[in-house]
Amino acid sequence: MPNKPRIAVLLAAYQGIQWIEEQVSSILVQEAVEVTLFISVDACAPGVEEDGTLVWCQQLAEHNKQVYLLPYGQQFGGAGANFFRMIEDVDLSPFDAMAFADQDDIWLPQKLARAWQVIDQAQYHVYSSNVIAFWPDGREQLIKKSYPQKRFDHLFEAAGPGCTYVFSQKAVKALQGFVRQNTEALRKVSLHDWFAYAYCREQGFSWFIDEQAWMKYRQHASNQVGVNQGVRAYYKRMIQVLNKSYRSQVECISELVAPQLAREFAKFGVRVWSFFQCRRRPRDQLALLMMFILGMY
Repeated sequence: MPNKPRIAVLLAAYQGIQWIEEQVSSILVQEAVEVTLFISVDACAPGVEEDGTLVWCQQLAEHNKQVYLLPYGQQFGGAGANFFRMIEDVDLSPFDAMAFADQDDIWLPQKLARAWQVIDQAQYHVYSSNVIAFWPDGREQLIKKSYPQKRFDHLFEAAGPGCTYVFSQKAVKALQGFVRQNTEALRKVSLHDWFAYAYCREQGFSWFIDEQAWMKYRQHASNQVGVNQGVRAYYKRMIQVLNKSYRSQVECISELVAPQLAREFAKFGVRVWSFFQCRRRPRDQLALLMMFILGMY
């Protein structure tokens, strides 16, 4: 029987004691793969009491050889910086693939096996997928991210939730090398998953977005991103547009991964002419065009 693929899972944690046990359990029982879980716990700000996440992770790592807890003490202030820390610090060379994980989701048992099948048999470099969002009241909804990829969509959006991403060893090696060489510049990037998508696409790595969903994406008041649906989500996105934080991230990521394109998209005419190549979903393309025309971008 062939050896199981070895997959490193990087999990960023912060004040997640009420969810992390269920998430970790679903990771450690993944079928047909050999999982090694690396956890980095973000330190609380002064005056904020740690909720028990750190102690729980310490005890888990002490009793489970599949789990490693990275040294504690750094205050990252967000998941993005925490993930960049793990990409930089973890030795990923022994693994066939690497995956990102949030602290509050639930993975279906075949999630990583499906990703590895696509990478190994279909010969893609990176995998991501749709997700099933679920709420405390029991509601569930398929969140589609698998719209056809466009020429420049990676500069204007992520491939979907980073917790669906699985990278081949070739993509991991390149991504890790870039992160290690650009530590300071990456401090300006708040969304690690968007950056990883943009970097891999610009480097020519093939990226597969699966129409099937292999994880349940928990929605709650503490979500850093969430599914971006509903009145509250649209209001939050509008604020990000009006205060130019969205444009700031586009420019920051573009300058890192594709400086020539960043200069081109600084021109109004180029943005307007290329709007249909800048987002995957048709209604997002039109919304972006309106942002360009009305000067909201």
